[in-house]
Amino acid sequence: MAKLPKQYQFIDVSDYGRSPGHWIADSLKNTRLTPIHVTTFFIVSGIMAIICMVYQYNTAAAFFLILKSILDAADGELARIKKTPSYTGRYYDSIADIILNFLFLLTFWYITDSSIILMILAFVGIQLQGTVYNYYYVILRNNVNGDSTSRVFEDAAPIAMKGETQRAVNIFYKIYDVLYIVFDKTIYFLDKNASNSKPFPKWFMTLISVFGLGFQLLFMALMLLFHLEKYVIPFFIGYSALILVFIGIRRFILK
Repeated sequence: MAKLPKQYQFIDVSDYGRSPGHWIADSLKNTRLTPIHVTTFFIVSGIMAIICMVYQYNTAAAFFLILKSILDAADGELARIKKTPSYTGRYYDSIADIILNFLFLLTFWYITDSSIILMILAFVGIQLQGTVYNYYYVILRNNVNGDSTSRVFEDAAPIAMKGETQRAVNIFYKIYDVLYIVFDKTIYFLDKNASNSKPFPKWFMTLISVFGLGFQLLFMALMLLFHLEKYVIPFFIGYSALILVFIGIRRFILK
């Protein structure tokens, strides 16, 4: 099940895990496994990638990074197939992503003897990149009656959906808010009026998708396969310059 109506669907270069993720979700639809279980599986896959990186099993590390990306797509697919969307699952997914992103970059710092300051800059960059992508994608989904689990403005805990408790939603929202508020507010400050624009064209969304987590993990995996792990941290620092380019396109061309 797509997140957008057919006429607004675009080529998402970060979403290569969607097809295998859908296959996994379809295989699990008649089991007791829930989307939250699948999210937990991608956490395990991310931890396995880190262990393999530390011990220089680069091919295995690349495999687990890509598997993590596929499972990251599968949990949402399973929620849509089973018709069990939840804010708890949405926040759990996002919390797991940001923690794993930090640990991935921390591991690259460890195995390349890079600067911890550069590692932190890369982490900030990678999170701002993902926030730009998610900000525009969520705005588009909300403006065209697409998937509504994610909200443009996460400024308060939402009302729990069927099958989840309000207490769980409140707890996960508070954790999410602490981890993401700086990044969300930074991008909102840079483009406050984005939600008032017409639906973004497909070419723009495809450009923005290079900031998606799937694309970021794919780059990490390729760098590991070619033993270029020392370039990962510098790349994500420099890559962040495109944030201002994409926001400039939205503000001055797509206004």
